[in-house]
Amino acid sequence: MSNNKAEVIEKIKQIGVLPVIRANSESEARQIVDAIQKGGITTIEVTMTVPNAISLIENLVKDYGDELLVGAGTVLSEEIAAQCVKAGAKFIISPAFNLKTVEFCNREEITVMPGALTPTEILTAWNAGADFVKVFPASAVGGASYLKAVKAPLPQIRLIPTGGVSLETAGDFIRAGAEAVGVGGELVDLRAIREKRPDIIIERAKEFLEIVRNARKKN
Repeated sequence: MSNNKAEVIEKIKQIGVLPVIRANSESEARQIVDAIQKGGITTIEVTMTVPNAISLIENLVKDYGDELLVGAGTVLSEEIAAQCVKAGAKFIISPAFNLKTVEFCNREEITVMPGALTPTEILTAWNAGADFVKVFPASAVGGASYLKAVKAPLPQIRLIPTGGVSLETAGDFIRAGAEAVGVGGELVDLRAIREKRPDIIIERAKEFLEIVRNARKKN
């Protein structure tokens, strides 16, 4: 996978689904990633809340190569961002806006997606050099209707809603103008892994891709 920032941005937009990997162990996270990838989603956000997250990023990059675009999530500082990039992360995501992290990513030519919620925060993050703005927590503030309202005066800003995105709401977010959707619990199903049912995750990944595809056709 090229380090080219434009290609990374394009790939995130093209896939349209960004799984947010949270798990209680590196091995659990690995099994989830394997299942999601088998379902056709080839962009993955490994959050820093996963134990040994940075070594997991390194191993995924090494083992999957060009087949998987691996990024880091819940990155709260420039220092952590630097460690993630060194491990091979191709994009950096935060739940909030940290100027130093955005500046670091821009210097390193790494795609960056800070989190923001209000129009002021979203515009501040974008003007600071964000490639996407993660609208978080999206569902808690009105979901797709909120995104649509924000997008109207700020059509140039690439928004990725995260937080409570489900099979029911993903299509609405895309139709409201989202570039992609960040998906957590409904796709990153820890119970399915513990019950040795990765097929559940594989099928759900396919469903999310299909929903995004169909929503884009209707736009």
